Amino acid sequence: MSTDKIRRWESGALAHAVSDPFGQGPLPWLRGSESYFDDTGQVVPWYVDPVTAGAEGAVPGPRAAAEPGPRAADDMRHQIKGFASDSAVAPGEAIDFRITVDPPQQFSVDVYRIGHYAGDGAAKITTSPRLSGIVQPAPLTADRTVSCHHWWLSWRLQIPGYWNNGAYVAVLTTADGYRSHIPFTVRDLPPIPDTPREQSPQAQPPAADLLLLLPDVTWQAYNLYPEDGRTGASLYHAWDEHGRLLGEEDAAATVSFDRPYAGAGLPLHVGHAYDFIRWAERYGYDLAYAEARDLHAGRIDPARYRGLVFPGHDEYWSVPMRRAVETARDAGTSLVFLSANTMYWRVELDPSPSGAPDRLLTCHKRRGPGKPALWRELDRPEQELLGIQYAGRVPEPRPMVVRNADHWLWEATGAREGDTLSGLVAGEADRYFPRTPLPAHTRRILLAHSPYEDAEGTLRHQETSLYRAPSGAIVFASGTFAWSPALDRPGHVDPRVQRATANLLDRICKRD
Repeated sequence: MSTDKIRRWESGALAHAVSDPFGQGPLPWLRGSESYFDDTGQVVPWYVDPVTAGAEGAVPGPRAAAEPGPRAADDMRHQIKGFASDSAVAPGEAIDFRITVDPPQQFSVDVYRIGHYAGDGAAKITTSPRLSGIVQPAPLTADRTVSCHHWWLSWRLQIPGYWNNGAYVAVLTTADGYRSHIPFTVRDLPPIPDTPREQSPQAQPPAADLLLLLPDVTWQAYNLYPEDGRTGASLYHAWDEHGRLLGEEDAAATVSFDRPYAGAGLPLHVGHAYDFIRWAERYGYDLAYAEARDLHAGRIDPARYRGLVFPGHDEYWSVPMRRAVETARDAGTSLVFLSANTMYWRVELDPSPSGAPDRLLTCHKRRGPGKPALWRELDRPEQELLGIQYAGRVPEPRPMVVRNADHWLWEATGAREGDTLSGLVAGEADRYFPRTPLPAHTRRILLAHSPYEDAEGTLRHQETSLYRAPSGAIVFASGTFAWSPALDRPGHVDPRVQRATANLLDRICKRD
């Protein structure tokens, strides 16, 4: 195996791991030094400089002042890697972390909540005691499905009842300065069953205006862990016996949630969700949080909210997910889709070998017998919910061209008819398909119509859609990957997109 290949995998250069979801230099949890109380009550630095510590008679010094500082763990050496027993928990519940450390040594877990926090992007909420790390057994594989469900419990975190629901990251750090991450969600409290609100107004916790749904199902579909050139597999890739990366025809049909995320431990596209969160919390929107599997399992009631927000790439949907969202729309809950290529593949969620529900994700795509896995090939095209649907990839970022500039979405943005928003058509794009059925609506409008060339040089168009359902619900679909980054990612911010998004959310939150 060549050194170049090892370096690519360690760096996450295959684009199946993301080490910097903020796109703004160091992550908030890499800033400054960390100190802890030892057993005698003395404050001691956590990081030890391995150079000075290894010298005879040398006194260990703080790593925060040394170069290169904390280093990202990788899937080749597994310096520290882990996953959570369930990536979404409610206040008052516990979350279990299963972590491998090689070589065995002490480690700590710092828990951060994602938010604006005066521009820092996250705030530390709690820290574990020093924990003893062990080398966990090798991942189990069966027909390209990789699972670590047999790993021993490393740390259990009891979520206090007073914690705010939100997107959290557990930052794992070894004594010699290697770091990895485990994302998880503290979700909104579910309604109390069989308790009519009119009979017990205090018993039912009030719903927030907006429910943010993090796309954990899509995150797992792209997870190539372990990105080691041997055993890792996602719904897109796997390796052959020579360490060559294979495509979808040879990828896994089933992937497990019981494993870390590849590379630094953060999912692909996680930054799109964090971009929206930082912006929305900065401006005080009343947000509740949950994940796609909460929607699938019925742990949340979408009808309790004025709007559901899908902030990032949300490509893989189960039948119960779609049914819950359509039911909510038809009952008057608005829908906001801030990315493209939403609800493209139909998937199934099954229990793990231990019986834990919704730990296996299956999408057969075009291999083997059975129904096709594309919603549009099942006579349930995405456009029937979104108003537009996936059209293809965008090789190079292109401008978004404003259409119907007199619509209230563009109010006070300064955008005029035909104006271009630089770089706003990027990654992947949606458009209106004239021969595909539209959802029932009382009014429908396209708010952008943007030309771009695909990889073959063919002229295509991206479109942004908004319609009002008969229930009064507003359904918005941006039709591009670049909308959420334009809200708060340095180098990508567009004030016109910020204002347009505020116009949309304000109307949803204030709608009678």
